[in-house]
Amino acid sequence: MTEATETKPTIPEGYMRNASGHLVPEEQVRDHDKLRDEVARELAQEAEELHARLKAFKAKALGDIADLVSIAAERYDVQLGGKKGNVTAATYDGQYKVMRSYAERVTFTEELEAAKELINDCIMRWSEGANVNIRALVDRAFRTDSKGQIKTTAILELLRLEIDDDGWQRAMQALKDSIQSAGTAVYIRIYKRVGESDQYQSVTLDLAAV
Repeated sequence: MTEATETKPTIPEGYMRNASGHLVPEEQVRDHDKLRDEVARELAQEAEELHARLKAFKAKALGDIADLVSIAAERYDVQLGGKKGNVTAATYDGQYKVMRSYAERVTFTEELEAAKELINDCIMRWSEGANVNIRALVDRAFRTDSKGQIKTTAILELLRLEIDDDGWQRAMQALKDSIQSAGTAVYIRIYKRVGESDQYQSVTLDLAAV
């Protein structure tokens, strides 16, 4: 099944289309607006090309590593139990490492709100006796990011706290019940050795981290 191709409307020569979809004669468009349009369009189109290349690279990397695993299995006459598994492939000289890793994606049901209320009850009941570090963990756990999403790692950190309190245990049970599997994500990570040391530095493919 092929993906539907996006059809772009034809813009007559001498016109520009504005954000509302209206055709505007070029002589009526400010020079600075034209410059902004040119810069944004060039960067966005280059970003789309990079996105396509990264997508193709990930597919190739996953395929190559899967082949490597299959060859190893055939060599030792082993029947693999499944395709999912963390694998590290390193160059012979140890300069580069390529890692394939799987991670379970989780979401939270409405029971998370019940857990939050129970945790708040604990904090209030403990009053001044509550450890400031626990307060900080709770505040961080339920703080949303810029997209309004709760940070999964921070929530799961609460489950690692060993607190002998019935109310807290009820809160942690509600928290556990709220966790719902949302599938598995697969990642490809590239590392390069720092000089001749045993330290490796990530080859970043994330714009935000460059």
